[in-house]
Amino acid sequence: MSSFPRPAMLDVTSLRRVRPWGGDLVDIAIDEGRITAITPAATEPIGIREFDGRGLLALPGIVNAHAHVDKSWWGLPWQPYGGEGSTEGRIRHEREQRDALGIPSLERSAFVLRELVRHGTTAIRTHVDVDDGVGLRGIEAVEEAAAAYGGALDVHIVAFPQDGVLRRPGVLELLREAAGRESVTAIGGLDPASIDRDPVGQIDALTALAADTGVGLDIHLHDAAELGAFQIELLVERTQRLGLGGRVNIAHGFAVAQLEPARRRDLLAAMGEAGVSMTTVAPLRLAQLPLAELDAAGVRLGLGTDGIRDLWSPFGTGDTLGIAWQYARAGGLVHDHDLLRVVRLATSAGAWAVGREVHDLVEGARADIVLVDAENPLDALVRQPERALVIAGGRALHVA
Repeated sequence: MSSFPRPAMLDVTSLRRVRPWGGDLVDIAIDEGRITAITPAATEPIGIREFDGRGLLALPGIVNAHAHVDKSWWGLPWQPYGGEGSTEGRIRHEREQRDALGIPSLERSAFVLRELVRHGTTAIRTHVDVDDGVGLRGIEAVEEAAAAYGGALDVHIVAFPQDGVLRRPGVLELLREAAGRESVTAIGGLDPASIDRDPVGQIDALTALAADTGVGLDIHLHDAAELGAFQIELLVERTQRLGLGGRVNIAHGFAVAQLEPARRRDLLAAMGEAGVSMTTVAPLRLAQLPLAELDAAGVRLGLGTDGIRDLWSPFGTGDTLGIAWQYARAGGLVHDHDLLRVVRLATSAGAWAVGREVHDLVEGARADIVLVDAENPLDALVRQPERALVIAGGRALHVA
């Protein structure tokens, strides 16, 4: 029998004396996984299976909009970093080492999910490798690890061709097969120019497949400056022509931050009009995506952890609020309204990444709630306090 961290879950019907977004004390009633009422805090107990929040700050559950839960060696002894540092080198090193570490597997994915939950994550968009070496085994492993949460943890899978699309025969067929699975809400892609050496070919193939199967497209794009911008323009044109608005996301998209201001403004305007979104993991070595400019253009932005403790990097904790801190700090965001906006990126404003219209502390919303000992959301962002309680779909998944 497999040995992996099985989640402990407890249904919650009432969350007492909490401060949503730092406001007044309230009680939150929960039924069938949703918030049914928010009322001024009562002085007496109001029901069974209730938690007393003792005045803690309440935030919506954290949304991890870009994870790789299939890749990690978390739960194993420390693994030294190796291989070449380029994207191609990391791909090659991972293919050489992953089988020996049980990557992908139920056990490895379960350890990653536990760490994400412990840090307040209640909804995840995760890329899962699909290639000629693992087939769909990674997707099956992540599905099984997620199923242990009984629907409380919301996991959306992107079938991700980490080793290229066109250069590996059979990958497009695997992506089509993956797109037919209920857990898979998008297919992925990777650097059409620098990995497949055929930007038009990869983008045409992936957008056509997304249009044909009805899933989204979430493509990793690391290529810099004008090369990256050219590929974004291809994606924008295909998105509009094939009616994929709201279903195409660009992960990383470093090029956007590297363009001249006027060029960037025009590109973002086109992306906003087409309904192309972005996600970032806020890499410290590079310029950050410009939040104010994305907002002005109507380009939605999500935050994610990327891989954690994997064969690409030994870094990462699974804390998307930590990535929010990194994004704000590296981007020079210090004013209250900017800091609040960043907290919302990691919580309520991340709703789009997991297919939700509303993800907030309001009646009718899914009961995804995180409690922290902080004065307000800005304090929580800056200090990164421990997550005291994590409720997902009305179930307590973590209690500090």
